[in-house]
Amino acid sequence: MTAPAPAPGMSGAHDMLTAEMSGRAASPVLVGRDEQMAALDAAFDSVRQGGPTAVLLGGEAGVGKSRLVSEFGQAAAAAGARVLTGGCLELGTDGLPFAPFTAVLRDLVHELGADAVASMLPGRTTRGLARLLPELGEPDTSPDIIWDPGEARARLFEEVLSALDHLARHSPVVLVIEDAHWADRSSRDLLTFLIGNQRAISGLLIIVTFRSDELHRTHPLRPMLATLDRIAWVERVELPRLTSHDTAELAAGILGRQLAADLADALYRRSEGNPLFVETLLGCDGELNCELPESLRDLLLDAVRRLPEATQEVLRVASAGGETNRHSLLAAVTGLDDAALTGALRPAVMANVLRAHAAGYTFRHELIREAVHEDLLPGEHGRLHSRFAEAIDADPSLVPPGRAAIEMAHHWHAAHDSVWALIGAWRAAAQAGRAVAAAERLSLLARVLELWDQVPDAAERIGADHARVLEEATCAAQEAGEFERGIALANSALKELDPSASPVRVAQLLENRGHFKMNLGRKEFQDDFSAALAIVPADAPAARIPILLSAARCVSVVAMERSYAEEALALARAAGDEVNEANALLTLAMFRAGIGQQGDVGGDPLELIAQARAMAERTGAHGLLAKAAINESHLLEGAGRHELAVEAARRGFAGEEAPYIACASRSLLALNQVEPLFALGRWDEALAVAEAVRDFQFSSLPLHRSMLSVFIGRIALARGDVETAASAAGTAAELLRGSPQEDQHQFPLGVLEIGLRLAVAGPGAALKVASQVVDGYELAGGSPRYAWPLMASAALACVVAARDERLRADVAALADRLRTIAAKLETSGSAQQASQATFAAADAQVAGLGDAGDWLAAWDEAAAAWAGVSEPYSQAEALLHAAEAALAGGDRDGAAGRLRLAAALAAGLGAGFLAAEIALLARRGRIVLDTSSAALGSSAVGLTGRELEVLRLVAAGRSNREIANELFISPKTASVHVSNIMGKLGAASRGEAAAKAHALRLVDPAL
Repeated sequence: MTAPAPAPGMSGAHDMLTAEMSGRAASPVLVGRDEQMAALDAAFDSVRQGGPTAVLLGGEAGVGKSRLVSEFGQAAAAAGARVLTGGCLELGTDGLPFAPFTAVLRDLVHELGADAVASMLPGRTTRGLARLLPELGEPDTSPDIIWDPGEARARLFEEVLSALDHLARHSPVVLVIEDAHWADRSSRDLLTFLIGNQRAISGLLIIVTFRSDELHRTHPLRPMLATLDRIAWVERVELPRLTSHDTAELAAGILGRQLAADLADALYRRSEGNPLFVETLLGCDGELNCELPESLRDLLLDAVRRLPEATQEVLRVASAGGETNRHSLLAAVTGLDDAALTGALRPAVMANVLRAHAAGYTFRHELIREAVHEDLLPGEHGRLHSRFAEAIDADPSLVPPGRAAIEMAHHWHAAHDSVWALIGAWRAAAQAGRAVAAAERLSLLARVLELWDQVPDAAERIGADHARVLEEATCAAQEAGEFERGIALANSALKELDPSASPVRVAQLLENRGHFKMNLGRKEFQDDFSAALAIVPADAPAARIPILLSAARCVSVVAMERSYAEEALALARAAGDEVNEANALLTLAMFRAGIGQQGDVGGDPLELIAQARAMAERTGAHGLLAKAAINESHLLEGAGRHELAVEAARRGFAGEEAPYIACASRSLLALNQVEPLFALGRWDEALAVAEAVRDFQFSSLPLHRSMLSVFIGRIALARGDVETAASAAGTAAELLRGSPQEDQHQFPLGVLEIGLRLAVAGPGAALKVASQVVDGYELAGGSPRYAWPLMASAALACVVAARDERLRADVAALADRLRTIAAKLETSGSAQQASQATFAAADAQVAGLGDAGDWLAAWDEAAAAWAGVSEPYSQAEALLHAAEAALAGGDRDGAAGRLRLAAALAAGLGAGFLAAEIALLARRGRIVLDTSSAALGSSAVGLTGRELEVLRLVAAGRSNREIANELFISPKTASVHVSNIMGKLGAASRGEAAAKAHALRLVDPAL
């Protein structure tokens, strides 16, 4: 019989269970958690004030993490916040991707409706979120998504972020992710992305709970926690066990009266302060359970064993169903009608073993479910999981939409049914692929491979041979970033395939293996691309074109690279494939730009990019639109067209598709703004862009982050912030450690390191670093775009170091090596020509070629070149050296004009170090830069301005002749100044004068 339908306005049996009170209530007050609650309150206050905050809440099982978060959530909701909660499932390790976020999204859709959720997103489309929740429609299948699965993942992550941003604009949002120790990798990645991007959202608090006692050394959550710990706004909170006093207070709260002292002491000894154990040990009559169980499992099962046998049987079934069981699912598996099932469940709910809510039934604590499940007999265990799988197979609506395949895979595997476990894992892998959960897809395909030999007709069962499964796993490894594993899978697949019989499959495996090796920095990756091209048929354009483009970007022979790109373009045009045609055009444009990697308006490379952009717009290939913006801005910057480069990069962020730009593309578009903004001297803008992209921790690839760090360091150094510059240089070096040499990464870091050593440790140290950089990299065969700035930086270090007679031999040796390299370097474009002009001027001065007039002309030429490409810092630097040459030639007026222009440029930039050097040269030449500079001649403890300059050089260990050369005076005049200084300071020696100068803070402490 079935229960009668409820009368209108009345509750059904399941609804009544939800509303009933438990027989054993928890404490009405939270005990012993004031410090942790205060931390959560402070985090919430910070969020309400607009700051980003995330709390990682750890503690052992049963210590009360969920209770604490629940109490806090109620208070936050009462204060006007929207609280969103999603729990990770133990099933997550079996491939249920994004489980906590799917739960959060499902609750939002149920509360607000699908249309309201769609309205939160750019373009009012849920094509990314639909991968998590089928109720939101069909997932995106646009060309760029098919072309690059990473685009789909980026779109999904950005839509989750956009939805949270939309909600937080109306009220504070508290996102709680519970039991992160069970989180699947996709959930961990998304969580890391959201926390890393919190600064982009005002009003979002993220709380993550996890069992800290389960984090063994190789637990997958540990790396995520380590990454998050490095983020400034992330706080770790550990929930300890209760003290003896708090344990007694908890017992009193549960019972409504104080326990006798001896019972309170016994309760604390037995429970060891774990709140769950306190509740389990404490009987309703205030006595400890008479027969104390020997083990934790028995302790947790004690409350279950006191329930009716029919209730215990249903609990055993429910334990196999996972965290939450729907009423209808339990009915299908147990075979009980609604009334019988409700009657069996009621005692468990009354005893607070189960909790009933709208989504179904959950155990009061996961530890209880685990204990019940582990208590199942072997045959009972397999039989129950089989019944769950069969019930879901017969009626997928018994579980939330999109979960049937993965739930069945889990149950068949737990049932040890090899045939159906294999079939279920294969189907679930396909579902994980549609959900862009590559790691979970790889895990499920690995299970198929493990079970293969146990199922004689496996290929017929799933409609794919063993090699096909290996191929699918290889693709999943590529998407998941499991490169070593991908090589092993590709090798296994290649052993099973005959190139003559399956040339396309073999070629695609070789291409994938080549990418794996390339990502791991192995030089032999080119061999795989070449082998793939030799095998793939010309009449299979869909397979050949991607391999050609991969080879074109990687093979070291330029003529061959271009021929590959041209063949890919011809094949795409013949096939009418505009997406691949656009991709080929973008690749070909970079080859047409040549080794100089620069292209100006109207040139062939930019024309090809324009054609590719038009095709990408027609076909909706948004990933290629971003690539076009990246390539265009890169080439314009190489040509010294900084303003146009900024505009081109910013166009890549324009349009409704901007939020869905893939991770790497977003980073590169930001970098392609930072680089020209730095050159233009718009440093605050550059830093703002750099900070914005640094918010996107998930998308900041190591090499891209290193480049950002270099620009941040160069701006800091120019402004005199040595500490920040040193930190940035260290970060960049660490991020580049172990990576293959790429000119665009290592050479700019070399420029920063030379400048940093010069500022911190002086010309000798700068010269040493410059020598190491020049000797460590193949500059002569490198990209001129990045080699010339490094050459100019090293030459400038030589100019400064040459002032010290003790360093001149080292200067000459390095200058000779630089001269040899310069003779081999090509130069293309005005930006490279400006760097070359600086190098030529510095080299002439170091080599003593010509006289001061020749040096002045060379430096003026460099300054004019920098002005031509609108780079004020480098222009001011060249003007400084030109002024020095003018003074050396006796042209004080010429020096004054150049110094005043340089000073104005440095002041506008806020370039503290350069401004100080300009002011120093002005004092040495007795040039007044402006009215405020005249004050520099005032006395300091009785010293004139000139004497103060001499004293600083004495403190630096300079001889009278060196002082004379530095200040453009005679050695005799220098000697007179030194004698006067010693007299005024009361010093008996030059050393004592230097010591007094340091004591009186008259000189730089670094001297």
